[in-house]
Amino acid sequence: MKRKEVKKQNIIQLILTLIIIVLINYISSFIFVRIDLTSEKRYTISEPTKKMLKNLNDVVYFKVYLDGDLPPGFKQLEKSTKEMLDEFRAYSKNNIEYEFINPSESNDRKTRNEIYKQLYDKGLLPTKLNYKDENGTTSQKIIFPGVIISYKGNELAENILNNNIGVSPEQNLNESTQELEYNLSNAIKKITTSIKPKIAFIEGQGELDKNSVADITNSLTEFYNVKRVRLNGQLNSLRDSLNNNLYSLIIVAKPDSAFNEKDKFIIDQFIMNGGKVLWLIDLVKTDMDSLAYSSSTLALVNNINLEDQLFKYGVRINPNLIEDIQCALIPVNTAIVGTQPKFTPSPWLFFPLIQPPNTNPITKNLNLIKTEFVSSIDTVGNDPAIKKTVLLSTSKYTKIINAPARISLEMVNEEPDQRQFNKSNVPIAVLLEGQFQSVFKNRLTDDIIESKDIAFKDKSVNTKMIVIADGDIIKNQVRHYGKKTIPYPLGYDRYTRQTFGNKEFILNVIDYLTGNSDLMQVRSRDIKLRLLDKTKINNQRLKWQIINTILPILVIIILGIIFILLRKRKYTRVKVHKVKS
Repeated sequence: MKRKEVKKQNIIQLILTLIIIVLINYISSFIFVRIDLTSEKRYTISEPTKKMLKNLNDVVYFKVYLDGDLPPGFKQLEKSTKEMLDEFRAYSKNNIEYEFINPSESNDRKTRNEIYKQLYDKGLLPTKLNYKDENGTTSQKIIFPGVIISYKGNELAENILNNNIGVSPEQNLNESTQELEYNLSNAIKKITTSIKPKIAFIEGQGELDKNSVADITNSLTEFYNVKRVRLNGQLNSLRDSLNNNLYSLIIVAKPDSAFNEKDKFIIDQFIMNGGKVLWLIDLVKTDMDSLAYSSSTLALVNNINLEDQLFKYGVRINPNLIEDIQCALIPVNTAIVGTQPKFTPSPWLFFPLIQPPNTNPITKNLNLIKTEFVSSIDTVGNDPAIKKTVLLSTSKYTKIINAPARISLEMVNEEPDQRQFNKSNVPIAVLLEGQFQSVFKNRLTDDIIESKDIAFKDKSVNTKMIVIADGDIIKNQVRHYGKKTIPYPLGYDRYTRQTFGNKEFILNVIDYLTGNSDLMQVRSRDIKLRLLDKTKINNQRLKWQIINTILPILVIIILGIIFILLRKRKYTRVKVHKVKS
């Protein structure tokens, strides 16, 4: 009888347990909780990303080209990408789907090459790997570390591997892992954005032409409607003709002639009404084209009539040129006169390479930035309403020469005297944020001030601008095929075949100015990539293989023996007790 009651109680407990489990699962389906136990919160995505994912109204499909036999570092990148996409999926109501593809899976070389070409044409960049496999054999492999994203019939390619110059492969992989959320979120934002803010390149004062900014323009069209605008003294020239709204941003890219007062007034009032400006100014006029036809040229002050305006806003671009020992290479003809030309890459001190600081989301984890004939910037004034942040500065070994100055290609043959390079961290790009005073304050007649059509403002609402003392930082190189002009990617140097970080920097700058900076806070995260010690792997391979394979089995066997002995001892005591009873 007792046995039946015990059995009945056990059945009731089992049923109750199952009911409780079902209820807990049902209730938990309405409550979304994820706990990240990693020290750097590796699996915690930012609030802007969560908000964007929750607002998806259709499936975003990722084809990730990281699969197959990969080196450990890329296996880690593959794993991190999968984990990030799983995290995205959890917040997107299953509107994120993905698959991992090995583009080198086919044994047929022709088929592989066709796949490689298709991926390259879509925008994925190949990486050639030389690595040792588990057996110590050296192998070569071409991979395309990137994703193709599909959404409502549209496709977008996104490369997820950093390839920064002068950085170890391990660090590049670490930075790629750090930026996974940013890159993938940014790609989703690009492909799902329907209403695009408007930005304008200003024309009319000899600014860079369409071909010179073609690559950055093409990249910006993924997020923005990009126009080219002539002011021509028209008050509404910086307003959208359809809805009369201000442009989100204007770009003044390397003007070589003076602005008149009417156009300055239009830009000033654009700022007073909350408009943002990216100033890319060469205050000293010189370029490499002058040296193509002569061994020397004269660098002269470039009068563009913006000095008073920028000074009023809080900065001064100085009429000088910077020489820096950390600089780019240029091809110089080193052949004897009368013989076949021989071009040798030589350091050109007037092309400083700028190391972006990791202290600001705009510049974090960027490659070296190439500049050409750049000047120094000073911050001026003590207006507490304006916050000033230096974004870029030179290296510790900098020399400043005042204009006018003679520049000669023969300088490449001179050994730099480090005693003269006694300046360090000279600012060349500054972010200004806050409320600006109009440069036309106390300069206008009462008729203009009181005119309702002009609606003059002498103080701005909260806004921001960035001033860079180099117009060429946004300029792409071009190649000519007959009458056709084809741009190189911004930051690519066709002589050294290196790609610098100019493009990413300019895109970050524009995103920040236009308020598209929500996702940029992700760049400030530091995720440690805990790599294996290669020396120990090579020298202690057998030891660690034994530890990882045999030791777990031995531990299980020992625990099993202990469990059997304890069980045997327990039931031996029970039998002895029953006999005594």
